[in-house]
Amino acid sequence: MFKKKENIKVSKRADRVKNLLINASSKSTEQLFVQYDNGFSGYDKNMVKEMRGYFGENIISKNKKDSLLKKLFSTFINPFTVVLIVLALISLFTKDYPAAIIVTTMVLISGFLHFIQEIRSGKAAEKLNELVETTISVQRIVDDKDDDIIDSEKIEIPLDEIVVGDIIYLAAGDLIPADIRILSAKDLFINQSSLTGESEPIEKFSNVTNGESTNPIELNNLAFMGCNVVSGSAVAMAIAVGDDTMLGGISKQIQEKSPPTSFEKGINSVSWVLIRFMLVMVPIVLFINGFTKGDWLEAFLFALSIAVGLTPEMLPMIVSANLAKGAVSMSKKKVIVKNLNSIQNFGAMDILCTDKTGTITQDKVVLEYHLDIHGNEDIRVLRHAFLNSYFQTGLKNLMDISIIEKSHEHGKFNEWSRFNKVDEIPFDFNRRRMSVVVADDSGKTQLITKGAIEEMLSVSSYIEYKGEVKPLTEDIRKEVIEKCNEYNSQGLRVLGVSQKTNPSPVGTFSVADESEMVLMGYLAFLDPPKESSKEAIATLGEYGVGVKVLTGDNDCVTESVCKQVGIKVERIVLGSEIEQMGDDELKTVIEEVDVFAKLSPNQKARIVNLLRENGHVVGFLGDGINDASAMAVADVGISVDSAVEIAKESADLILMEKDLMVLEDGVIEGRKIYANIIKYVKMTASSNFGNMFSVLAASAFLPFLPMLPIQILILNLIYDISCITLPWDNVDAEYFKKPRTWDAGSITKFMLWMGPTSSVFDIITFLLMYFFICPFALGGSYHSLTPENQMSFMMIFNAGWFVQSLWSQTIVIHLIRTVKIPFIQSRASWRVVLFTTMGIILGTALPYTFIGKIADMKPMPLIYFPCLFVIIISYMILVAIVKRIFIKKYGELL
Repeated sequence: MFKKKENIKVSKRADRVKNLLINASSKSTEQLFVQYDNGFSGYDKNMVKEMRGYFGENIISKNKKDSLLKKLFSTFINPFTVVLIVLALISLFTKDYPAAIIVTTMVLISGFLHFIQEIRSGKAAEKLNELVETTISVQRIVDDKDDDIIDSEKIEIPLDEIVVGDIIYLAAGDLIPADIRILSAKDLFINQSSLTGESEPIEKFSNVTNGESTNPIELNNLAFMGCNVVSGSAVAMAIAVGDDTMLGGISKQIQEKSPPTSFEKGINSVSWVLIRFMLVMVPIVLFINGFTKGDWLEAFLFALSIAVGLTPEMLPMIVSANLAKGAVSMSKKKVIVKNLNSIQNFGAMDILCTDKTGTITQDKVVLEYHLDIHGNEDIRVLRHAFLNSYFQTGLKNLMDISIIEKSHEHGKFNEWSRFNKVDEIPFDFNRRRMSVVVADDSGKTQLITKGAIEEMLSVSSYIEYKGEVKPLTEDIRKEVIEKCNEYNSQGLRVLGVSQKTNPSPVGTFSVADESEMVLMGYLAFLDPPKESSKEAIATLGEYGVGVKVLTGDNDCVTESVCKQVGIKVERIVLGSEIEQMGDDELKTVIEEVDVFAKLSPNQKARIVNLLRENGHVVGFLGDGINDASAMAVADVGISVDSAVEIAKESADLILMEKDLMVLEDGVIEGRKIYANIIKYVKMTASSNFGNMFSVLAASAFLPFLPMLPIQILILNLIYDISCITLPWDNVDAEYFKKPRTWDAGSITKFMLWMGPTSSVFDIITFLLMYFFICPFALGGSYHSLTPENQMSFMMIFNAGWFVQSLWSQTIVIHLIRTVKIPFIQSRASWRVVLFTTMGIILGTALPYTFIGKIADMKPMPLIYFPCLFVIIISYMILVAIVKRIFIKKYGELL
């Protein structure tokens, strides 16, 4: 009868379940009983087993966890670390132990840092399961073995024992155990804010729908797992369980591997640029040296040193240090960074999608206006509302609290609270109003009622109109409704306040007294934006970040809030419209529209995915279960202090303060991290490429290697140590004003321009060393010397280029780190100045130490240093010129 449940993709399952729910919504109780082979008597144990076999258990499943060993292994599998591992193995094979140890250390540090982050993930799905650890009442056929009697009973069972087709009984306080179709209901109100963002309970009915919506959440005879019953009671049928529920779909999306973020793609693209250059350079160097010098083993070792030279060994550490420094900086601003990579994604972000309720709003209600019938502020309306809210003994809702707070603002609390309470008629969702009876010092009693405007009109026969109490005519009623509609269109929630003097005698008050009342005026409430929302959104705009609102709340309230926080609302697209759009059409719409309302969780995630496919780096700011899927697929998921636990678990960053201006800090920190990483990548890649280009040229005419493999590695290490402080470098304020994304092509261009620039002076250094400085130190040209002196010639030559290369590589850090004039318009941080200076001093002194001797270097004669200064100053001038040409041609430097 039923098709057995299959293991299908999440997107297909979501479509299937959506259609299943819509179909159930449009069928009568009798038709559903036929479809699911059940009735009000419930299933017997055999049918329960059969239905569980067809549709699965009511458990939100989790992906099988990878073992720690597998997670550890996976952290080391990416293009960059693979290259370093291969180089380390080759170095070990060729007995180049220092190189093998250093490169292996870098790989281990990088890998273990990523491993620590990896084992912190995967908690989001566990939080979803915690929502459903309870029991529910169902109708089942029970077989009494002692009396051999088969009877139908209402029994309590754990939620995970619910099966599709079960008859479920709901009462106030119950958690909805599955996605259900309401069969009968009495004053049933469901809180589904965790799925939709709507703060008010939604009334549910048992009526059959007829194609009213293609979004199941908008259908008023369906309720969903994870929501809860606020009031009333109902009988329902389970339509979807476990992974097939809306909540199960969210869990699956959270567990699915997210597409690579902007940062991950950027790092991989950089790695592949370096790999491609390596694959080109290494064979060329190998064959040139092999053919010209005849020693193929030496040529191979030298080619290996080229490969090591082209790989920025410290990149993993530089990246990790930058990200860790960013996390510490953000923690000082009360932001918890759960995913280190997300900080750089924050800086690259050019679109921030945000939920409305609890993110850009305060998730509280304020009394915006207390007005008479004509829309004028009236303190009497506030006084009567206060008496109603203050003296009622039920649970005070957000509106009651806001009314009492407003009385404090007006300094009337002490005066008004002196009234005496006589009686009350509590609120219920059927009447949608509540009443209190109060008496003043003279003994005058008043019945004061507040509630939904439609209800207040139904119990009021009179109205305070233009200063007089007049009968409530049909024309005046229409005027009142039009006024309330006007307030509703502004995103305000409107209640009416009515009063009645000297009602029934004390002790005889009842709902019947709520009649022939006098309508006094309105109370208009607003879910206000956070104080920082408007400024934060404007500031993000200044930094090139567009803001889009994706909410499950209604369009009127959404439009009002958006206007208050400075978001232009030219058009609002609803979830029901999105349901009818294909991906191509929606891709166009999301570029043109900034506000989307009445969205399901899947629709939010779909919009985020399509924005990313359009080439954007997308952040998502949310606080509810309905936001978890979108946060999981965004480049950076951001949660707020008041969010539910599942949202916090799904987020990459959590804002622990209500001040949204911390978003600006996150953008700046992310762009600072990118700037300081890209400085290292571009400087190092171009310098190493220039050095290798120089080596290639030198190999054609030099009778020996211009620098030994161990010398190249030491050079790189000293340079890399100089760069360790780059995470703390200053970044020009102008650099923060636009999103920064990884572009491997820009790195290639930078290498091709700046690399040969340094090669010009490398070749000049070669010529000076070979034809002037080394012959001056040893008393003759290379070929005229004895083998022993030829070895000394080579060692002085190697040392001379080693020092010149270190000076040029290190000083260029200060030249390339800014588009401005270095040292004058833009200065590096004191840490960078200190470490680069120490690196130059250490490297220059090295040939004069025992370490230099071990590395086969000899001291240079004093005449070398005047030549070095001239070369470095000339190099700085040429770099400044090339930098200006590069910026003019490509529009940016870093």
